[in-house]
Amino acid sequence: MSTPINPALTRTQASPIVASKSWMQGMTFTPERPLINVSQAAPMEAPPLALRKEIARIALEDTAAHLYGPVLGLPELRAELASQWSAAYHAEIKAEEVAITSGCNEAFTATMTTIAGAGDEVILATPWYFNHKMWCDISGVHAVPLPTGDDLLPDLETCARLITPRTRAIVLITPNNPGGVEYPAELLTKFYALAREHRIMLVLDETYRDFDSRSEVPHYLFRQPDWRDTLVHLYSFSKAFRLTGHRVGALITGTERMTEVEKYLDTVTICPNQIGQRAALWGLQNLSQWVAGERAEILARRAAMTDGFKQLKGWKLLGCGAFFAYVEHPFDRPSSELAPWLLREAGVLLLPGTAFMPANDPRGERQLRIAFANIGVPEIATLFTRLAQITP
Repeated sequence: MSTPINPALTRTQASPIVASKSWMQGMTFTPERPLINVSQAAPMEAPPLALRKEIARIALEDTAAHLYGPVLGLPELRAELASQWSAAYHAEIKAEEVAITSGCNEAFTATMTTIAGAGDEVILATPWYFNHKMWCDISGVHAVPLPTGDDLLPDLETCARLITPRTRAIVLITPNNPGGVEYPAELLTKFYALAREHRIMLVLDETYRDFDSRSEVPHYLFRQPDWRDTLVHLYSFSKAFRLTGHRVGALITGTERMTEVEKYLDTVTICPNQIGQRAALWGLQNLSQWVAGERAEILARRAAMTDGFKQLKGWKLLGCGAFFAYVEHPFDRPSSELAPWLLREAGVLLLPGTAFMPANDPRGERQLRIAFANIGVPEIATLFTRLAQITP
């Protein structure tokens, strides 16, 4: 007889990234027809050489980088992020309102643990980020889907109708994963007001903020006089500086909630990665121009994706931005079957919309996510050539 496993875990769907890798078992790809992997958004290249040299220096010369550090993160990094975000959002954010975490996923789980428990409800805009849904399932929290329209933007009035006495938070992502859309500042202000009216939290994941196509401030929520009682902001250093393996993220919230966040972090990781934190600090202080170049490259790839879909018959581009394109396909085959079929027939690895939608929402079987951050413009052209050769 096997030993018992927490049933909440067994009921939680496995990560679609992990599942999709199993599709490639026994498959080979040739240099003439290489795999086009558009399944995952995480940068697959190492940090820039200058940052790698700094990481090597830290490892060799900074003995404190090998020891435990403060639970809430390196004070210098917290202060630098507070200063730069204050300037970017035209607001006042204090260092004690910043926590450094082991990636943005931990920033999310730490935040949500302070907000909701078993039996509570959290509203997630759909298509949702699967790790957010997985945390809800593991924690016994009911994820309430907030459907979006053809523009992939959540509707305020629909959200208001979903709020119940058990609702604890609304979770939004901008630029969106998986949809790619950038939420207008006015829409975010309205959702903030809705959350505040109902005395619930607005959790805003801005992992991809560095690749927003807009030049203006993405929102004005930090300028709200009582934002600390309603807003939690999440961020990741993984995308901007390619620090995926070093696991460095951040959250911003009021000091009262930060006290509870600290308890969670102390029991999970004790402190964030010390070398990674120092690398993130160096990146904030020295790599702004490099990040600007990365943003320009991502925007060029976004334009290539948008142009490419004009060549495909029957496909519908629902959203495109940051690292993602979210599309509706023209095939009779459902996306849960179509995605592994496209890998076999076209050498393209992408994720089905069912990974981002409730099981009872039929739209998921019509949709696909394409993460284009790791393929250049020439590979994007090859992607569309292969997709055009596959007939519905």
